[in-house]
Order: sequence, then C-alpha cells, then structure tokens
Amino acid sequence: MSDDSTTARRARGADRRARPKQPGALARQMPWRRLANPYRPMEIVSADELEAIHLASLEILERIGVAVQSERARGLCKRAGCEIRPDGVRVRFPREIVLAAIAAAPASFEMTARDPLRNVTVGGNALVFTPVSSAPNCSDIVGGRRPGTHKDFADLIKLGQAFNVFHMLAGYPVEPIDIPVPVRHLQAVRTMIALSDKIPRIYSHSVQRVRDVLEIVRLSHDVSAEEFRTAHRCMTVINTNSPLQLDQPMVDGIIEMAEHNQPTVVTPFTLAGAMAPVTLAGALAQQNAEALSALAIAQLARPGAPVVYGAFTTAVNMRTGAPTFGTPEYAKSAIISGQLARRYRLPYRSSGIATGNAPDAQSTTESMMSTWSAIAGGVNLLHHAAGWLEGGLTASYEKLIIDVEALQMFASFLVPEVVDKETLAVDAIEAVGPGGHFFASPHTLARYETAFYQPILADWRNYETWRQDGAQDATQRAHKIAMETIAAFEPPALDPARREAIDSFIAKRTEEGGAPVN
Repeated sequence: MSDDSTTARRARGADRRARPKQPGALARQMPWRRLANPYRPMEIVSADELEAIHLASLEILERIGVAVQSERARGLCKRAGCEIRPDGVRVRFPREIVLAAIAAAPASFEMTARDPLRNVTVGGNALVFTPVSSAPNCSDIVGGRRPGTHKDFADLIKLGQAFNVFHMLAGYPVEPIDIPVPVRHLQAVRTMIALSDKIPRIYSHSVQRVRDVLEIVRLSHDVSAEEFRTAHRCMTVINTNSPLQLDQPMVDGIIEMAEHNQPTVVTPFTLAGAMAPVTLAGALAQQNAEALSALAIAQLARPGAPVVYGAFTTAVNMRTGAPTFGTPEYAKSAIISGQLARRYRLPYRSSGIATGNAPDAQSTTESMMSTWSAIAGGVNLLHHAAGWLEGGLTASYEKLIIDVEALQMFASFLVPEVVDKETLAVDAIEAVGPGGHFFASPHTLARYETAFYQPILADWRNYETWRQDGAQDATQRAHKIAMETIAAFEPPALDPARREAIDSFIAKRTEEGGAPVN
C-alpha cells in the first residue's frame, strides 16, 4: 500500500474517531486538520488569454499609473525607479520593476500559531478557511438584525474557535461599535487572543494601530521583538480603492507588515460596471494592475515579505448599483484570478460570499457558488467562508453554522479516494453474491462508522420522524447549534504571565489615548 493511500485512509477514518466528549454539534464535527486540495485547478481562459490580461495590467501600470496616497510608499517607489507624476501622487510602475519585485515573494509560507498544533501553510495546494469578518451588523433569528457589539464580537469569535473547520480567525467577525474607536483595536485583539489560539487577522487602519496590534500578538507569543520577525504570526488584508488608488492607511499597513515580516493579503475590490470596466476581462486587468502595484510595494519595503494575491472582482446590479456576490460572473473571476496568482507563483485568496439578506436558500446557493468556484480555481485562503450575509453588511449566527456544514463537506470531498485491493472489495462482493445485501458484510461492519461523511446540521431522518420531532428547518437547527456551542464554550489556555503583559500594555496605551481617529 502506498504512503498516499495510507494517509488518505487515515484522514477519512479520522473524521469519526477520537472525538472529544463535547455537547451537541461539537461532538459530531470533523477533527482539526490541515487541508490540501489534491485536484488540478480549473482553468477557463487559455494561456494566451491569461497573458493578454497580464500584459494589459502592465500597460495600465506603465501608462496610467496608480494614485499612491502615502509619501512613505511613494518614496519606496521613486527609489526603485518608478515615475512620480506632476500631481505628486500618481505613480507609474515600469513593468520590469514590478515583475522583479514580486518575483522575490515566497510561493508559500508557514503561519505560526500560539499553539503549534494550529500552524497552517498558505500556498501550494494548502487550503485555509476563515469565518466572516468586518460586518457592521450581526443577526440571529431571535434577536434580529442589529449593530455589532462587543458581546456579539466575542460570541462569534467563540464559534470561530470552536469549529475545527476554521483554521484562522478572519479579523473582527462584527464591528464592536460599543468600544470607542481610539481603543477598539486594543480591546478587540485582546478578546481574540483570550478566546482563541488560532492565528489572528489584524487590520491596517493606521500605522499606530498596526504597531499596537503587532505588539499584542508578540506578547501573546512571549518572544522578543527580533524573534517575532522570524515567524509569520498574524495576517492583514488590505483593499485597494478602485479604480487605481492605494489609500494611505492601507499602503502604510503593507509596509509595516512587510517590515515586521508578517503576511499581507492584497485584495482589490473591483466592481465591474461601477469601479471597473463592465467587461470581466477589463475588470480583471484592472484588478491585476492594482494587486501588482501593492504587492510590489510590499517587496520594495522588504524583499521576500510574505504576501497573498487576493481577488474580489464581481458585478453590480445595473438597476441599483449594488454589488452582487455568488453570481456566475463572480465565479468566473474567482477561477481566472487563481490562474493569475499561479502565473506569479503567489498564494491565492478568494471568498465564500453571498448577496442574500437571510440565511435561506438564496444566500446558501450564492455561498456555495462562491466557495465551489474558489476551490475549483485553486484557492489557498478562503476568506469570509462562513456567516456572510447581505453583501457583507451582516454576520449571521445561523448562516455561519449552515456554512460550517458546507465547509466540512468540502473538506471531506478533498480527501482523495483510496483505490486498492481492500477498497475494491471483490472478495466481499463474492461473499455476498447475487441478490444479497452488504449491511451485515464483515467488509461493511469493519468500516461503517467511518465510511461516510456525517453531518452536524443536516437532518437525514425520514419525514415522519422529522415532523414528530418538531419539523425544524435548517435555519432553526442552526440557531440552536450556535447558541449551544456558545453556552458550552471554554477558552483555550493562555499563560497568566502573557495575559498580564497584554493587559498592562493595553492599559498603558489606553491611558495614552489609544490611536487617533483617521
């Protein structure tokens, strides 16, 4: 038997074995494990068409340029040989400078968690799932839709920690607007670290905020400033301001993260027909130009800095101008963006997102469309993979659980099938013979507990049994699972000395006024 066959067999069996004794869905969930996509990525444009998008992007950078709203970043560009236009803001990027810069970026990198068992790889064929982030509102079917609070923030972090299918935290699952802005980053990251040992995503809202949060992460690892830079311990995501603009907080955040050797995900938010050309090819050419400019700046700040090629190109409702997600256009852009990322030998980020306003058939269908196309396109980091509603304006408790089920199914799907003498089961087929059944076959009895995926949310009982038990639909069951999981939550261990050091730093920064509002 090959090593690959043995590994795959153990992975399938591990789904149902050695589960911790926990209440409800947690006792039925799949165990924590790193995921890898063993299948060849889908490609929907030819090599020549992909090269045409690439060349159009380089022409945009050379002929039109990008408005870089940071003197610090413009200085890096100028020293590298880029042209600063007479307005003092727009930068023209020669293609040789861009391509040489991004060639220095690693094709993959390891992320270091506080608990080494939570380490993950970003790049190659590795696949990392994160839950929803950055929503201003949250919702559940009992409390309704409401602005985010620190309590909801903490409860959603608990769900992100509790479910093994999430490998990292995505950032603020909902904005805790009841915490004052100057100190919100301090309290939010403290909560993330207190409630989770998974790798955190931090925000690049200003240089001071980035430095504050990096210090909190450093303290949570109990390492020196020099040692902190030797590993990748947190991640940030920056969005370009389409069309063709890098805002100061974003690009300064890129530089800060690069100088500290922490990864940045560069994600243009390009809406075809609004902030980018209405044609998908044109929108992707613009997306690619914006991404390359920001990725190049990261490498100019620190050659070899870990970065991720992010994509968020989608269409708009041409009647209202509102963005749409989980559409055929979004799916196509996700797959082509994966082709572009691989062309530059960079890890690739996409999202599992939806337009729908409720945890219903529409939003679930849209999220499945987004997630399937991203995975088919070779995604490495699937952001917003669970809980996203209303085009990102709401984080839903029920939708998060619904999406956890879908992600677990994808994780099971990504385990390769083993084809060998045992699985071909010719001897078992002979023993049963014509007209028999396999329920009592020794071949079945040896494998029935681990043979197939078992759900945490789906109800596989017959109609009569389901009806007698209250006829709850998936959304109602998801609500119950979310609330039971939160009620039973126990935070991971955090050394008291590290907690005290974090609290002392936050108290000091709070007394100093935190970080000024932009």
